[in-house]
Amino acid sequence: MNRIRAFVGIAIASLAAAVSLVPAFGNDYPSKPIKFVVPTAPAGIGDILPRLFAQKLAESGSPATIVVENRAGGAGVIGTDGVAKSPADGYTLLMGNHAVLAMYPHMAKNLPYDPFKSFAPVILQVTVPNILVVHPSIPVNTLAELISYAKANPGKLSYASQGNGASGHIAAELLKLHAGIDIVHVPYKGAAPAAQDLAAGHVSMMFDVVVLALPQIKAGRVRALGVAAKERVAVLPEVPTLTEQGFPAEVGGWFGVLAPAGTPPEAIAWLNRETTKVFSAPDTRDRFVQQGAAVPLGTPETFGKFIEAESARYGDIIQRAGIKLE
Repeated sequence: MNRIRAFVGIAIASLAAAVSLVPAFGNDYPSKPIKFVVPTAPAGIGDILPRLFAQKLAESGSPATIVVENRAGGAGVIGTDGVAKSPADGYTLLMGNHAVLAMYPHMAKNLPYDPFKSFAPVILQVTVPNILVVHPSIPVNTLAELISYAKANPGKLSYASQGNGASGHIAAELLKLHAGIDIVHVPYKGAAPAAQDLAAGHVSMMFDVVVLALPQIKAGRVRALGVAAKERVAVLPEVPTLTEQGFPAEVGGWFGVLAPAGTPPEAIAWLNRETTKVFSAPDTRDRFVQQGAAVPLGTPETFGKFIEAESARYGDIIQRAGIKLE
């Protein structure tokens, strides 16, 4: 018995010594480049956020290196699923958004990832409402005029979206349902190419996020008809909400950071802390607020609850509108 106790004591001591030689995760995190996967084309807000984060980290003298990888395709599903199946070590992150996490699950039967089980929320970065904009060649200045014109010209108007199932797609389909109009959907791989084609006159209209549409509106390349939000945005006080014009639509975009499920909490905490530092700085926050966006930030837990609430809200809208991911 004494020999057994001695053996057990030696084994425990050896294990303790071995464990003491292994540093706790996070002591040297990050020790290699962190890859940020953006599941859309470059130049959209989901692309701007991680690149700005990388820039601000470098300017602060942080040893962390951020590598941004645009992995567009499958309306964002390919890049999102790629992160879901990546090692949960804190070195592969997803620039998540409303479409891939809160909308697609209600439109697609066989998503290769689960928005709640496949990811660990890190932080909600930016929320921004959509705004209805038309090309100047379309002879309308209000929502009512647009509806009348569309009814007089069925099938003539087209609308761009950031992709099948994106917020712009859902907002436009809601408008079709509300007004009983026939407008043609032209999906793109991201917000930037869609906005470019709208400005060039290749499509008639679009529901775009305010942040991205603002420069085009200010330059006169597109005309704003209404904001899909409860209240007008401060940067465009002259543009009424769609609700004011009889179309109670509140559809917008949001963007946040997620990691594969099982990522060590120490890595999640570091990412949340550093993101909060960067995006709560006045110059960074004001950059978005002055363009009609909000920068909520918060904890991983609040982001997780936010995704659940948005999924329930959009699920109801999608069901009523009968929208499916093609």
